[in-house]
Amino acid sequence: MSTQRIIRMTLSVLASLASLALSWPYWRDFGYWAESRSMWLLYFALGFVLAVYVFNAFFDSLSTLFEHDALEREARTLSPQTLSSDETPASGRDAS
Repeated sequence: MSTQRIIRMTLSVLASLASLALSWPYWRDFGYWAESRSMWLLYFALGFVLAVYVFNAFFDSLSTLFEHDALEREARTLSPQTLSSDETPASGRDAS
Protein backbone atom coordinates (compact mmCIF):
# COMPACT_ATOMS: atom_id res chain seq x y z
CA MET A 1 0.00 0.00 0.00
CA SER A 2 1.44 3.37 -0.97
CA THR A 3 1.97 6.17 1.51
CA GLN A 4 -0.57 8.32 -0.30
CA ARG A 5 -3.22 5.60 0.00
CA ILE A 6 -2.48 5.19 3.73
CA ILE A 7 -2.84 8.94 4.28
CA ARG A 8 -6.15 9.01 2.38
CA MET A 9 -7.51 6.06 4.35
CA THR A 10 -6.41 7.60 7.65
CA LEU A 11 -8.10 10.90 6.77
CA SER A 12 -11.23 9.00 5.73
CA VAL A 13 -11.39 7.10 9.01
CA LEU A 14 -10.77 10.25 11.08
CA ALA A 15 -13.45 12.21 9.21
CA SER A 16 -15.87 9.30 9.63
CA LEU A 17 -15.12 9.09 13.34
CA ALA A 18 -15.81 12.81 13.66
CA SER A 19 -19.11 12.34 11.83
CA LEU A 20 -19.99 9.42 14.07
CA ALA A 21 -19.16 11.41 17.20
CA LEU A 22 -21.33 14.31 16.04
CA SER A 23 -24.29 12.04 15.34
CA TRP A 24 -24.03 9.91 18.49
CA PRO A 25 -27.21 10.13 20.62
CA TYR A 26 -25.32 10.83 23.88
CA TRP A 27 -25.26 14.47 22.84
CA ARG A 28 -29.06 14.50 22.59
CA ASP A 29 -29.82 12.81 25.93
CA PHE A 30 -30.83 9.61 24.12
CA GLY A 31 -33.86 11.45 22.72
CA TYR A 32 -33.70 9.53 19.45
CA TRP A 33 -32.78 6.05 20.64
CA ALA A 34 -34.96 3.34 19.23
CA GLU A 35 -36.20 0.42 21.30
CA SER A 36 -33.64 -1.95 19.80
CA ARG A 37 -30.06 -0.97 20.60
CA SER A 38 -28.73 -3.61 18.23
CA MET A 39 -30.44 -1.91 15.29
CA TRP A 40 -28.90 1.42 16.30
CA LEU A 41 -25.45 -0.17 16.52
CA LEU A 42 -25.98 -1.75 13.10
CA TYR A 43 -27.14 1.61 11.76
CA PHE A 44 -24.03 3.37 13.09
CA ALA A 45 -21.67 0.61 11.91
CA LEU A 46 -23.08 0.65 8.37
CA GLY A 47 -23.05 4.44 8.37
CA PHE A 48 -19.41 4.46 9.44
CA VAL A 49 -18.37 2.04 6.70
CA LEU A 50 -20.31 4.02 4.11
CA ALA A 51 -18.76 7.28 5.32
CA VAL A 52 -15.24 5.83 5.03
CA TYR A 53 -16.03 4.72 1.47
CA VAL A 54 -17.46 8.12 0.50
CA PHE A 55 -14.54 10.07 1.96
CA ASN A 56 -12.08 7.72 0.28
CA ALA A 57 -13.84 8.12 -3.09
CA PHE A 58 -13.79 11.91 -2.60
CA PHE A 59 -10.03 11.92 -1.93
CA ASP A 60 -9.41 9.67 -4.97
CA SER A 61 -11.39 11.97 -7.26
CA LEU A 62 -9.67 15.02 -5.78
CA SER A 63 -6.24 13.56 -6.53
CA THR A 64 -7.38 12.77 -10.08
CA LEU A 65 -8.38 16.41 -10.54
CA PHE A 66 -4.96 17.58 -9.34
CA GLU A 67 -3.21 15.10 -11.65
CA HIS A 68 -5.20 16.36 -14.65
CA ASP A 69 -4.41 19.95 -13.69
CA ALA A 70 -0.69 19.13 -13.48
CA LEU A 71 -0.80 17.44 -16.90
CA GLU A 72 -2.59 20.43 -18.40
CA ARG A 73 -0.06 22.87 -16.94
CA GLU A 74 2.81 20.74 -18.23
CA ALA A 75 1.27 20.57 -21.70
CA ARG A 76 0.84 24.38 -21.69
CA THR A 77 4.47 24.97 -20.82
CA LEU A 78 5.77 22.49 -23.40
CA SER A 79 3.62 23.60 -26.32
CA PRO A 80 4.56 26.78 -28.21
CA GLN A 81 2.35 29.79 -27.61
CA THR A 82 0.48 30.20 -30.89
CA LEU A 83 -2.45 32.43 -31.63
CA SER A 84 -5.37 31.19 -33.65
CA SER A 85 -6.33 33.02 -36.83
CA ASP A 86 -9.10 35.06 -35.22
CA GLU A 87 -6.99 36.11 -32.23
CA THR A 88 -4.65 39.04 -32.79
CA PRO A 89 -2.47 40.78 -30.27
CA ALA A 90 -3.85 44.07 -28.91
CA SER A 91 -0.98 46.11 -30.39
CA GLY A 92 -1.63 44.77 -33.91
CA ARG A 93 -5.25 45.87 -34.18
CA ASP A 94 -6.29 48.61 -36.56
CA ALA A 95 -7.42 51.86 -35.00
CA SER A 96 -10.20 52.37 -37.52
